Amino acid sequence: MKIVAVAGARPNFMKIAPLMWELRRRDGVSSYLVHTGQHYDEKMSKLFFVELNIPRPDIDLEVGSGSHAVQTAEVMKRFEPVLLDQHPEAVLVVGDVNSTLACALTAVKLGIRVAHVEAGLRSFDRTMPEEINRLLTDAISDWLFVTETSGIDNLRHEGIPAEKIHFVGNVMIDTLLACRDRAEASPILDQLGLQRGSYGVLTLHRPANVDNPEVFSRLMGAIEQLARELPIVFPVHPRTRRSLAAVGAERLPGLILTEPLGYLDFLKLVAHARLVLTDSGGIQEETTVLGVPCLTLRENTERPVTCSQGTNRLVGLNPERIVAEGLQVLTSPSVGRVPELWDGQAARRIVDILTASHSSLAS
Repeated sequence: MKIVAVAGARPNFMKIAPLMWELRRRDGVSSYLVHTGQHYDEKMSKLFFVELNIPRPDIDLEVGSGSHAVQTAEVMKRFEPVLLDQHPEAVLVVGDVNSTLACALTAVKLGIRVAHVEAGLRSFDRTMPEEINRLLTDAISDWLFVTETSGIDNLRHEGIPAEKIHFVGNVMIDTLLACRDRAEASPILDQLGLQRGSYGVLTLHRPANVDNPEVFSRLMGAIEQLARELPIVFPVHPRTRRSLAAVGAERLPGLILTEPLGYLDFLKLVAHARLVLTDSGGIQEETTVLGVPCLTLRENTERPVTCSQGTNRLVGLNPERIVAEGLQVLTSPSVGRVPELWDGQAARRIVDILTASHSSLAS
């Protein structure tokens, strides 16, 4: 069985890594890795391939930045010749970025079956580009690999046949568990002058939060108040750096700004934080497994299991609520448990299903 696997943006790399490890271990499976180049700088892309032991991509489409339409179209235009040359039995896409949808759509148009890893997640907010990517990718995929039971319910509600839906666990957690020991060797805490359990971590990157100066200014006002209680480390996404300057929040007392961090440094930082504030989906999952209290600065989440079972609290964008919830966590940390099948074996289950399906078709 020949599988073309696709990664394009930073969240994809942690998801594709355990799948590539598993594919390369299997006899009778040939894999071809495509990097679309949606994220392309050292900290957002290249370093992750080294740290996560991801095989060097067989091809880099070097798409780069652009509007949603331009980026999606450019991925499709450059990905189609790859499929015509490789003739795979399946295309494996992960997550919900523009590359995910673009490569799935290109494959389906050529009659190639699509496997979507992290299927079925829904925020029910169609103003989010990721929600559109999720909905459309799931609608055209042949295998839908689900991380949590809410995904099964969502897909069934949308009319996806049950035989296409597979509850396999979370490949992000495969990567976290595989890399936890190596991350502990990171010197990041010493470099930043931090003690375990005595600091917070902040990440912000969603356009709805960082591109609107009024919203972003209110969020940073809440962060300023929490930073009076403990230092907060803020690895700054490139798009967020401009917004920080625009609202004059680059030098807030107690806020420690850094460049984007590699995976191992960031995992070490989060694992020993007292509190994490984020608008990222993946970090909601990672903090759940690490047992670290997390405040999600959004009005919705496509990962409800992190709230119902994990350490995540959905606090919205109201500064007063953010500060109140943050102070409560500092005095009474959240206690959660690890969701079902988040055990480090999701990639194995996925490859088992793909190869078994191919074998049954071949016979």
